[in-house]
Parts: sequence; C-alpha cells; structure tokens
Amino acid sequence: MMLPTLQACRVLPVVTANDVEATVQLAAALLRGGMRAIEITLRTAAALDSIRAVQAEVPDMLVAAGTVTTPAELQRVLEADVKLVLSPGATPALLQAARESAVDFIPGVASASEIMQGLDHGFEVFKLFPAELLGGRAMIRSLGGPFPGIHFCPTGGLGPDNFRDYLALPNVICCGGSWMVAAEMVDNGDWDEIEALARAAMADH
Repeated sequence: MMLPTLQACRVLPVVTANDVEATVQLAAALLRGGMRAIEITLRTAAALDSIRAVQAEVPDMLVAAGTVTTPAELQRVLEADVKLVLSPGATPALLQAARESAVDFIPGVASASEIMQGLDHGFEVFKLFPAELLGGRAMIRSLGGPFPGIHFCPTGGLGPDNFRDYLALPNVICCGGSWMVAAEMVDNGDWDEIEALARAAMADH
C-alpha cells in the first residue's frame, strides 16, 4: 500500500466525471493547487474515458478509480492501468479479486466486522464511508483501540470546516471530499476557484 503517497495527498478529491475534457481541466486545476491525486468514480458513462484522458494529459496526477463495487469493474479499471482503487464497501468476491490483482485497494467499511473481513484479506487501509453519519472522528478514535495498526481515509460529510480535525487523528492517512470539485463549478469552468480551494485544502491551516 502506498502509505507515504496517500499521506502526501492529504485530501483525495472525489469526482463524478460527466465530460472527459472538463475532467482533464479539473485535474489540471487541482494539480496547480497542489493536489497530487484525484479519485474519479465509476458512476458515469464518461468515467473510464476520463480516467484514461487524465492519465495521458495530466501525468503528474495520481489517478484513482472510485466506486468500484464488483470484480468486473475492478478488471475494467485495471485494464485502464489504474494504480489505486477505492470502493464504498466491499464483498468477499471484491476483496479476493483485489488481493489477487495486487493493486493498491482501499475497501470501504462501516463497522468493526467489515474491518476484520478486510484484514482477513490482507488490507490495512480502509475508506470509512459515510464517515460523518457513522460517527465521524469519535468512531475513528474508538476503532483505533481494537485495530491499532490500520489507517482510514474517511469520506462522506467532510468539508473545509472539519477535514483538518480528521487529519489530526493518528490513524487517518488522508480524507476524501468533493467540496473543491462541486459539479456547478466544473460545469461553469471555474478553474481558478477550484485551484484556490485545492490550495486552501493543501495548506496546514
């Protein structure tokens, strides 16, 4: 698992790609703002083409595939040469496929039992989703007791007012969020605003 890379990423912007060219411009704006990675979710028809286009046109950006929920979807993103894959949850079949692929995979969890299932498959970094609804920082602190060796990438309900509180927790390696990639800004081509929000997110305070 690319722990140092994830730690350097700090915030992983979660993107729903509706237009390939706009997603490329979005990635470029995020990179100018200091962000080092982008998570493009498999929620739209443009997702895979957007992943390939950002990899080709913004090569300094780590492109992760998100919302990967089945072994078939995992195979499709592997064929797109994706190096980091995230899921909002996990099934035994998906965990097994990810382990066999040797890709860096972050399964989603919402309970101690799901963490134990992930550990059984060799995973030690988990996406807590939806983080705020599940109990947020209090839950992450509590889970640190029985699971001292694991790290979280909390996603869901995080924004500019609370993400630093999550990053301050010792078992949080990065955060997922979408406040700097809101659909309205992307649709309007507000690349300067997106760059500014990215720069603010990457600042220590």
